[in-house]
Amino acid sequence: MTSIAIVFHSGYGHTRAVAEAVAQGAAQVAGAQVHLIPADEAEAKAALLDGADAIVFGSPTYMGSVSAKFKEFMEWSSKTWYGRGWQDKVAAGFTVSASQSGDKLNALIQLSVFAAQHGMVWVGLDLLPGNNSSKGSVEDLNRLGSFLGAMAQANSDQGPEGVTAADRKTAAHLGKRVAEAAARWKK
Repeated sequence: MTSIAIVFHSGYGHTRAVAEAVAQGAAQVAGAQVHLIPADEAEAKAALLDGADAIVFGSPTYMGSVSAKFKEFMEWSSKTWYGRGWQDKVAAGFTVSASQSGDKLNALIQLSVFAAQHGMVWVGLDLLPGNNSSKGSVEDLNRLGSFLGAMAQANSDQGPEGVTAADRKTAAHLGKRVAEAAARWKK
C-alpha cells in the first residue's frame, strides 16, 4: 500500500473540489490509499501525515500567496520540520484562484519551498501547456500552463461547480502522477 495524504484549505469550496480531483487521480493507482485532510484538521491527523508516503499540498491563492489558514498549517508543521519527520516523502501542490493568473505561480513556489524545507522530493506536473495555440482549447489539460503543480481557475461568483472540467482532469492527472511516483520511490 502507498499512502497519499492531501492537505488543503478551502475558503469557498473551490480548493476542496480540486483536492477531490487530485484524490480521484491518486486512487486510480493500484494499492494507493488516499486521505483528504483539511488543513485545520492536520494536528488531529498528524499520524496520517507522518505515515504517508506522499503529501500533496493545496491552497487557494489569496493576494498572490497561500491562504492564512494554510500558512497556519505550515507553521504548525515546524516541530515535524525540526525532527525531519517528512524528509524523503514525495510532495506536490495545487492551487486555485478566481483570476486566470491570480499570481498562482507564487503560491506553488511557496508550497514547493515549504516541501524543500522539509526535505521532501517535489513532483511537478508533466503535461505540456494546453490552450496555447490556435488549435488549443479551454478544455485542454494544463490549460493554464503550469509545470510546478496543478493550477485551477474558478469564477468568484460560482461555487465549487465553477472549477472547470479541464482543471479537475489536470488535478486528477497530478494525483495519479504523485501516487505512481510515491509507489516507485517507496521501493
